[in-house]
Amino acid sequence: MWTALSRSTPWCSASLFCAGMLASLLAAAEPPRPNIVLILADDVALMDFSAYGGEAHTPNIDALAERGVLFANFHATPMCAPSRAMLLTGMDNHLAGVASIPEVLPPEHRGQPGYSMHLEPGVETIATRLQPLGYRTLMTGKWHLGHGPGQLPNHHGFDRSFVLDASGADNWEQRPYLPFYREAPWFEDGEPATLPADFYSSAFIVDKMLEYLEEAPAREQPFLAYLAFQAVHIPVQAPREFSDNYRGVYDAGWQALRSARWQRARDRGLVPADAPLAPMHPELATWEELDADERRLFSRRMEVNAGMIEAMDHHIGRLIAYLQRRGLDENTLFVVSSDNGPEAANPIDSGMMRLWMRLVGYDAATIDTLGERGSYGFIGPAWASAAAGPSDLFKFYSGQGGLRVPLIIAGPGIQPDSLQPAFAVATDIAPTLLDLLQQPVAEAMTGRSLLPLLRGEADRVYPADAATGIETAGNAALFLGDYKLVRNLPPFGDGRWKLYHLATDPGETRDLAPDQPALFAHMQQAYADYAQRVGALDMPPGYQPLQQLQANSLRLLAASYWPFLLSCITVLLLLLAVLWRILARFVKRRG
Repeated sequence: MWTALSRSTPWCSASLFCAGMLASLLAAAEPPRPNIVLILADDVALMDFSAYGGEAHTPNIDALAERGVLFANFHATPMCAPSRAMLLTGMDNHLAGVASIPEVLPPEHRGQPGYSMHLEPGVETIATRLQPLGYRTLMTGKWHLGHGPGQLPNHHGFDRSFVLDASGADNWEQRPYLPFYREAPWFEDGEPATLPADFYSSAFIVDKMLEYLEEAPAREQPFLAYLAFQAVHIPVQAPREFSDNYRGVYDAGWQALRSARWQRARDRGLVPADAPLAPMHPELATWEELDADERRLFSRRMEVNAGMIEAMDHHIGRLIAYLQRRGLDENTLFVVSSDNGPEAANPIDSGMMRLWMRLVGYDAATIDTLGERGSYGFIGPAWASAAAGPSDLFKFYSGQGGLRVPLIIAGPGIQPDSLQPAFAVATDIAPTLLDLLQQPVAEAMTGRSLLPLLRGEADRVYPADAATGIETAGNAALFLGDYKLVRNLPPFGDGRWKLYHLATDPGETRDLAPDQPALFAHMQQAYADYAQRVGALDMPPGYQPLQQLQANSLRLLAASYWPFLLSCITVLLLLLAVLWRILARFVKRRG
């Protein structure tokens, strides 16, 4: 009846025409969904970017900070893979299945719930959640969340991906950086991949992303671009054109750098003006103890570290320029962060590592080529302590130097804010992105949307009575308002729980546990509740991550090369048998 009426009644046809026009106009007026660029640096300290007061030149990241929000109190876990799992899923790392990293996992934890070392079945990433909304989902760089069946990005919501599934690898060529790995496992769309001859990690990660972006018209379909850089994970490597920009910058040594960063942190409002500076760990050498050659080598290591950060920023600038040329930058949301604090490992302290480096041809001591192809750069614990300033400790540990990292968010709908002091955690990124897209935050997510902070509608998203726990490999923390309960295991911790008031003591210099026993007991119970809720396991007695890394590496090497060793033993036994028969005949003839 309606069809017949519409055909015979002029006013009805006009009404339908007007309704259609109105719907088209409303659809055209609705703003397009923003593109999302998620940039994750590796082992970058809170103050490494120049926007935070660091020495490295990062003009492209700084430009994002100027038109967005720079967070002063954002926290990751002290390890890479757990932080990445939290970032992508919005879930606590144990609940996501990545309680630690496989390199340092003790045998007692293998196969336990939450310790699979990959995203477990049913755990959804932000890419999985954006696909039904019409997003193209792309990833390049470090994955480190498993490459067994169904574990790579193509099974976790990414349409295209070119990724490294390891804690790190060489930045100039396709080879491993630890004896834990037989190779550098790169994959494209779930299949083993080979790197180009002119590979440099930061350049390639951007090049590949630009290639993926060119495959489809971005104006017709929004995209999620996740770029997970290797900078500045060991081996620290950078083109000389960048590292030479820092000649002499670090010649005053690590105590001077730590003090300078603490001063800049006070000037920029990252810590209170009267906040005490935490001393460097007593087991670390002083700069004055080194001879002239040692100082030059250590200075150059830090120059290459800064050069690697600048190189990453340079290539991020290429991505931003690409978006600008295509008119896409105004409708693109940028998120820039780091997975944990600075890396303190000194690989050459290990005899096994020194032997392996000689066998594979890595050079860690030639100043003139440090950072270039074939070199093996690192900054070590003293520089890591300085880089972590004004905070205490560094990567692997739950001191603020291991947890407190940069976060910059800029783009459409974000009110510029030079410094946002509210507490936030890596699990907050995924729910924030969903909230920005007016999508419900999944019940499985333990993080909270930061949108009220980004829009200037609130001064905090975590109430003062909300306890938030973090744990990896026995190093643990619980935040409650301005207080922090923390435990750091040896060798740089003592395994004891301590209590700090971060608002006045962000460097964690004064343990308040003896003065506030009731609060200390309350927060210990809150941590126990958290650990039980997420399934955080106690560490075996005497556990130390670096010792466990060596044990795991030896186990894997033995497993990997056992067929070869068995063949060698078999050949040796055959040779001995032949020699025995020859000797027996000789003796018989002489007899």
